[in-house]
Amino acid sequence: MTEEIILSRRGLLQVIGLSAAGVAGLGGFVACAPAAPNDGSAGAAGGEFHGAWPYKQPPEGNFNNAAGPFGGVPYRILADGPYADLICLPSGFFVWADKTWDLMLAESYKLDSKANTFTVKIKPNLKWSDGSALTSKDYMTTFWCQWLQRTSLWNYVTKIEAPDDLTFTLTMNQPSTVVERYIMRSTIISTAVFGEWADKASALKESGKDMDSSEGGDLSSQFQKYNPKEYVANGPYNIDYGAISNTQINLAKNASGYGADKVKFDKLVIYNGETPEVTPLVQSKDVDYATHGFPTASEKSFQQAGFRIIRPPVYSGPAILFNLDKLEEFRDVRARQAIAHAIDRKANGTVSLGESGKGVQFMAGFSDNQVDQWLSATDKAKLNTYDFDQDKAAELLTDAGWKKDGANWTKPDGKPAVYEIQFPGPFADWSAAGTNAAEQLSEFGIKVTPRGLDDKQAPVDIDKGNFQLAIQAWGSSNHPHPHFAFVQDLFTHNIPVAKNQGGKGMGFELKTKTKAFGDVDLAEIVTKAGSGLNEAEQKANVTKAAIAFNELVPMVPLFERYGNNPALEGARVQAFPADDDPILKNAPYADNFVIMWIVSGKLAPAA
Repeated sequence: MTEEIILSRRGLLQVIGLSAAGVAGLGGFVACAPAAPNDGSAGAAGGEFHGAWPYKQPPEGNFNNAAGPFGGVPYRILADGPYADLICLPSGFFVWADKTWDLMLAESYKLDSKANTFTVKIKPNLKWSDGSALTSKDYMTTFWCQWLQRTSLWNYVTKIEAPDDLTFTLTMNQPSTVVERYIMRSTIISTAVFGEWADKASALKESGKDMDSSEGGDLSSQFQKYNPKEYVANGPYNIDYGAISNTQINLAKNASGYGADKVKFDKLVIYNGETPEVTPLVQSKDVDYATHGFPTASEKSFQQAGFRIIRPPVYSGPAILFNLDKLEEFRDVRARQAIAHAIDRKANGTVSLGESGKGVQFMAGFSDNQVDQWLSATDKAKLNTYDFDQDKAAELLTDAGWKKDGANWTKPDGKPAVYEIQFPGPFADWSAAGTNAAEQLSEFGIKVTPRGLDDKQAPVDIDKGNFQLAIQAWGSSNHPHPHFAFVQDLFTHNIPVAKNQGGKGMGFELKTKTKAFGDVDLAEIVTKAGSGLNEAEQKANVTKAAIAFNELVPMVPLFERYGNNPALEGARVQAFPADDDPILKNAPYADNFVIMWIVSGKLAPAA
């Protein structure tokens, strides 16, 4: 969608009295006809559950689900969302409120602090959908493919072993509690599909080479193009591969999969689309549950139609990323700090998501909900909250060599401060956040043009460095430990991981200087933030990472998102978890409570 179309639509909607937050929601109604829904009435045997998630139809969409959820290739069909866990299960789901594991493929697990090992005992008699046995060899394949995909787990690994068919052991180079999360939440993949790649990765590492070598780069490039013909599943469902369309994917029971004897729904229908496409399907009650970022106007219409709105914390949200390879002026930390002061983050969150968008307060790099758990009151007081203060922003820019020319800013090189900010256009909340940030900065005198892109292409362009400013995620909506939030902030669209796409992403150098600590290596700090078994030591390392992030502002977090998930009860689904159920502390994009209830059989068809 071009800039002109975005602005002209917005102008028209303002004329007729709709807020900016309602733009994308209305766009769904006026621009997209609903897919022909499958009735899926409760009278059908076993009933149906109707969900929604965006995907690309083959051949553009692929079935390479290696390294999930910690990495992976673009355009994986359903593999970047909660429904992936119904096809290929992890070892367990985490219950965030209790900090306990609901075991799936694993029968037990043990962290041995003396031997520095983490061992998983696999449940016996597990089967893949191709009829083969699920064994420790599949765990070996899973984690060698993670090495190939440069996941951060391997910062902690000395070796991995399979002593017998039902035992997998990882030896750590340093004790770490986050290794537990990396192992237990990893999507376990089939050796029949990925074994040759695991063998190549293992051989490369044993030869003394790593993924930064030319051989590693070649192997990574080859793997990015690998597209299996389908998923080999270990979970209770698999895709009906003969019925994939551009509008929906059906999941049928995988009789040999774990949990197939417990699930209550015979069929799941997953409608394709981001917020504009899914909105009318929710409104017409063809979708039972959705996790999209719906605008306030849409949310109200859902409530009027009889939906519950479930608001779990997401522990993440949108942030402004800078391309420091292209924009030399933002290599000066004062310029990035100025942007943080120049934007009213509270207003940005309200415009984007109403009461489900809360402006970031502490700018620590991880959720405001978790700051008190990890930082002392003294250290918390050290954090700059970057209050909305455009005078302070102007002072910082002036100190950094920028000048005001009338109402507009010029950069230190004397050229006008004019930029483009790109965002995933179909994400209604991020689209609104990017558009609003562009408006606020333009009014401040830094002219910023918003541009919406395909949601699957946007992160690829960022990794390749094809952007100026961009909206992508800060924090971690997938994992509860702050270590994972810092991985998202500093690695995912930056030099360490962007290499998978042949670029540098933000181009933010992780070896840098800080006022708080002098010279620092942020890669080392982030690794240490997840290291050790002593909680006090972990808090010290998390604190150091938070203070460094707060000072350096490698990205500007805008707001923290809470779900505004429509949930329809009494049509196809009997009931979702109650609002006071502790399971709603789980983030909707990892350890999703609906997925957990489907696998356990707690989510049942309506009578």
